[in-house]
Amino acid sequence: MKSLPRFWRAGIQACALVVVAPVALAAPAQQALLSEWQTGSTRAFSATRGQKLFNDRTGSDWSCATCHTADPRQAGQHATTSKPIKPLAPAANAARFTDPAKVEKWFRRNCNDVLGRECTPTEKGDVLTWLMSLK
Repeated sequence: MKSLPRFWRAGIQACALVVVAPVALAAPAQQALLSEWQTGSTRAFSATRGQKLFNDRTGSDWSCATCHTADPRQAGQHATTSKPIKPLAPAANAARFTDPAKVEKWFRRNCNDVLGRECTPTEKGDVLTWLMSLK
């Protein structure tokens, strides 16, 4: 970058901050959710259990992957309405899991659709742990 004029270097650096900042901000929000759920959990979170829960058709004909795809880094589509769904994995969508109220709302709705009940804190922590492990 030394060969670029000074104002170009400053502009490129500012653009890099705009792109990187949401990712840097997402991790503390996700960690806060995990910490909150851990207080209501009886065991450590597991990415393996999270992936299994995400892909299993446990309580209904649907799994999380039905709408969010087996690769949550990809965009999905609602199975009934065909409404597009942005990627679920934080690596592909930095805004995911940054608003605790939205996170709880969607876990409540989707767990009821898939499992026929609300998810436990351990189940939510397992799923988020798996989603955060995807790069």
